Amino acid sequence: MHGLATRWGADRPTGAQDAPPAFGTRTSWNSPHRESVFSAPNTNEVSRMTATFNHTIIAAKDRNESALFFRELLELSEAPSWGPFTNVRFADGVLLQFAEPPVEIQMQHYAFLVDDELFDRAHRMLRDRGIEHWADPQMRRPGETNTEHNGRGVYCKDPGGHLIELITRPYL
Repeated sequence: MHGLATRWGADRPTGAQDAPPAFGTRTSWNSPHRESVFSAPNTNEVSRMTATFNHTIIAAKDRNESALFFRELLELSEAPSWGPFTNVRFADGVLLQFAEPPVEIQMQHYAFLVDDELFDRAHRMLRDRGIEHWADPQMRRPGETNTEHNGRGVYCKDPGGHLIELITRPYL
């Protein structure tokens, strides 16, 4: 066996299609339903938790410059940083962690849902600072915004070269 099967062990039933159980999950390989179960600290109570997004690491040429760009563009809070990370925090606690990997950075796409007022301020910031921006991800409509999905949108690149999208209405 090779690949994922060897990392998970050979006791996985043949033909099982799903991923291995996550930490804190009660299930069996052939169970179509998994239940996340975590013990509450210092109690025997069991609490159920839905999945939420917690953090992501964004490769940066200069982690401090990228973190500052996001803080200013999205009006985010500075967060405690450690080790190789410069962190930025959303109001709901989600962290963007900027790090400088010792490899060539591949462009990624990050989309942020913002309200109309923040969109206006962010778009003004892009214009006032002369930051190139586009109405489309193909970067064929420079200096414009779009009105896709019954809202507004704009694309720009962060200091690390990632394509950033701001939208005022979710796609779905």
